[in-house]
Amino acid sequence: MPLLRVVDRDGIEHEIDAKTGLKIMENLRELDYGVAAICGGMCSCATCHVYVEDEWLERLPPMMSDERELLTELSHYEKNSRLSCQVEFTPELSGLRLRIAPDE
Repeated sequence: MPLLRVVDRDGIEHEIDAKTGLKIMENLRELDYGVAAICGGMCSCATCHVYVEDEWLERLPPMMSDERELLTELSHYEKNSRLSCQVEFTPELSGLRLRIAPDE
């Protein structure tokens, strides 16, 4: 099963068996240390904000303007910020390492 490495807000790394074909958010929201995903993936709340390890950024689909606009308004925005609701977890992303962003 494809692997997703998640560093929670306490700095603890977890390895999870992720399901391909789902958004990264959908793989994370069921975890105790995951994301809230309040809007359910509509790109309107940023409660699924994550930081993607730099070496994985180029493998992700490009950021759309609505995602970029929402992210850049956040106080915890970084150059490797993404909304996990906007990225589908594919087999090619197996091994992806990301960090859950602080709550806004």
